[in-house]
Amino acid sequence: MRYMATYDLMETFRNANQWLGATAKSMASYPAWSMLPNPAIGWMAAWGEVTERTFERMAVKPDWGIRTFTCEDGKDHLVNKEIVVEKPFGDLIHFNVSGREEQPRRILLVAPMSGHYATLLRSTVKSLLVNCEVYVTDWHNARNIPVSAGKFDVEDYTLYLTDFMRHLGPDTHVIAVCQPAPLTLAATAYLAEMDPDAQPRSLTLIGGPIDPDATPTEVTDFGRRVTMGQLEETMIQRVGFKYKGVGRMVYPGLLQLASFMSMNADRHSKAFSDQILRVVRGEASDHDPHNRFYDEYLAVMDMPAEFYLSTVERIFKNGEIAKNEFVVNGHKVDIGKITRVAVKTVEGAKDDISAPGQCIAALRLCTGLPDNMKASHLEPEAGHYGIFAGKSWRNNIRPLVLSFIDANSGKAPKAANKNAAA
Repeated sequence: MRYMATYDLMETFRNANQWLGATAKSMASYPAWSMLPNPAIGWMAAWGEVTERTFERMAVKPDWGIRTFTCEDGKDHLVNKEIVVEKPFGDLIHFNVSGREEQPRRILLVAPMSGHYATLLRSTVKSLLVNCEVYVTDWHNARNIPVSAGKFDVEDYTLYLTDFMRHLGPDTHVIAVCQPAPLTLAATAYLAEMDPDAQPRSLTLIGGPIDPDATPTEVTDFGRRVTMGQLEETMIQRVGFKYKGVGRMVYPGLLQLASFMSMNADRHSKAFSDQILRVVRGEASDHDPHNRFYDEYLAVMDMPAEFYLSTVERIFKNGEIAKNEFVVNGHKVDIGKITRVAVKTVEGAKDDISAPGQCIAALRLCTGLPDNMKASHLEPEAGHYGIFAGKSWRNNIRPLVLSFIDANSGKAPKAANKNAAA
C-alpha cells in the first residue's frame, strides 16, 4: 500500500486540474459576463478550455481513426480493426480493408511499449495500408490488467513477439519502431533456433537502441546515471483502487509524461500559451495542429514495473542485446543464428533519442547473414519521429523499406494506386 497513495495522489491532481479547467470554462462562458467588456473573462474561458482538454486526454486511449480507405477502384472501403491474437498484455490486430483483395505484402508493425499507445503509429499504418496487409501489436495499459495475469518483462515481451510471428507465418515482413527493435531482433533470433519455419522473410529496425553505448544520448544514458534501487524507489508505484489492475506495480504514464515534457519544457509551455491565444481569438478548433498533436502526445499508459526495470537493466545497463548475451526463458539467444531473414536498419541523422550508430549495430551482430541480405539507411535532417511518421518517412524511407521488402519476398507486388506508384 506504500506506493498506492502516491499513484492515487497523481490521479487526484490530474482530476483536480481537469475539474478546474472545466469550472473556469463554464463560469467564464456564462452569457451574463458578455455585458462586461473585460478581456480577462475571455482569457479565463480560453484557459479553462485548454486546461480541461489537456488533463482529460491523459486518461483516454486515442482512437485509431482509420475508418475508410480509397482503393484503386475509386471507392471508399470500410477498414475493420480485428483482433487476431488476444493476450492479457497486448493483442495482435489486423486492419482489414473490406472488399479489397488480399495484398501480397504482409507486414507486422511492432509498436513501442514506452508510455504511449500504439496509436502513435497511426500515420505509419495509414501509409502502409495503401498496398499492404498491416498487423500491429496493440499493447494494453498495465493499470487495467489484473494482478492475476502475472508479470510481464522483456522476456515475456519477446515471447509475445514470437507468438505473433508464428501466427502470421513465414511470409511476414516485420517492422519494429524504436524501443522494441532490440527485442524484435532477439525474437527473430529465438525463432531461428527454436522454430526456423516460423521466421519472417525480412526485419526492418527503425531508430532502435540495439547498442545504446554506440552513440549515447540523454535518453539512452539515463540508466547509467542511476542505480536500479533508485529507479525502483522513485519511479515505481502501485495502481490505485480506481482501476482493474489495483495493486499491480507499474511505471505510471503520468510520471513518464512529466519526464517527456521536462526535456522540452520551454517549447511545450509556449505551445500551450499560443493555443490559449488562438482560443481567445476564435482561431482554434477540435482538430487544429495543436490538438491533433497533443491529443496523442498526452495520452499515456502505465507500463508493468517488471518490463520497465528489466528494460533499463538488461538492454541499457548490461547491454545484453549489444553483447549477444540475451537469455529468453532459460535459452541463450544467439543473434548470429539469423541466416535467412534479411535485416535493414533505418536511422535519423538528427535523432536525439536513439542516435545514429545505435540501430545499425544490429548488422554487426548478424554474423550468420550474408552481406547481400543486410542494408542500412541514414536519413539526413530527420529526427526520431520523422523516421517513422513524418515527411522523411513518407517521401524517402517508406519507399526504401517497401523496396527492401519486395527484394526479399520473392516477388514484387504492384502498387495499389497511382499515388503509391509515384
